[in-house]
Amino acid sequence: MKNVLVTGGAGFIGSNFVRYLLNDHPDITVVNFDKLTYAGNLENLSDVMENPRHRFIKGDICDAAMVRTVLAENRSDAIVHLAAESHVDRSIMGSAIFVQTNVAGTGVLLEAAREHGIDRFIHVSTDEVYGSLGDTGKFTEQTPLHPNSPYAASKAASDLLALAYHHTYGLPVVVTRCSNNYGPYQFPEKLIPLMIINALNDKPLPVYGDGLNVRDWLHVDDHSRAIDLVLQRGVPGEVYNIGGNNEWKNIDIVKRILKEVGKPESLISFVKDRPGHDRRYAMDAGKISKELGWKPSYRFEEGLDGTARWYMEKGDWWKHVLSGEYKDYYKVMYDDR
Repeated sequence: MKNVLVTGGAGFIGSNFVRYLLNDHPDITVVNFDKLTYAGNLENLSDVMENPRHRFIKGDICDAAMVRTVLAENRSDAIVHLAAESHVDRSIMGSAIFVQTNVAGTGVLLEAAREHGIDRFIHVSTDEVYGSLGDTGKFTEQTPLHPNSPYAASKAASDLLALAYHHTYGLPVVVTRCSNNYGPYQFPEKLIPLMIINALNDKPLPVYGDGLNVRDWLHVDDHSRAIDLVLQRGVPGEVYNIGGNNEWKNIDIVKRILKEVGKPESLISFVKDRPGHDRRYAMDAGKISKELGWKPSYRFEEGLDGTARWYMEKGDWWKHVLSGEYKDYYKVMYDDR
């Protein structure tokens, strides 16, 4: 792959993946296509914006004419599709934009990819399409889909649409499903950056329910390596789970963050749980490990502490991010809970 179109490349995972491609593949040119919604931020890419192998284009994946033009003008031979509305809480507040972006937008990209004869289409998805686990077991690629939130349902629908394009048209689609990501440049609506920033500001840390929900955590750099391997060597028509093998209760993560930033546990504030909150996720990443040789390199404790230090050092970045729109969202989500 020489000319890669990355959708959502100004977001958290997208910007880290763009940076990884540029650093690890000196022969690859990246076209970064992003709508710059609240979660997209060109400051995430400040160190690569002048790179001659990186071109940023502001655009919407739902705009079929623009998507076709971008593919044609840049002679893209691969698409890594990361653009998505991604926050469960926002999908509960209003699902329409999730259906529009995650389902209809994916359909636009798939059709344009088919028309232009794209060599590889990587559709990046989530473990949330599988639903919730009990106390034991892990999600495999054969686990039936059972999404429990509007966000998860929109991603499950886009997964199936992408795989249908492979089955029906022979489009070389590969689907990846990852566990919860963490690391630099993550928008502060997600658990880890929200807790770090609130702690640094001596604000209450809102923890849903009893705090015992369990997630499998994956450092964004490990995720970028996995996506790259799938881009280069993944088998079309296949699904690959990507997990960090790091199961942690939410409350234990919050307590470790407080310890790292030197703040008291008295800042923890238990709030009303979100509707339909899945209890536990855990990913079996044996397939990508066996077939492509990938495994996570970060120990979660070290990765989490490093992430906390990054936010402590990058106050200018997250202060810019905490705009009026985010303040309105935060008030709706937490002030009355």
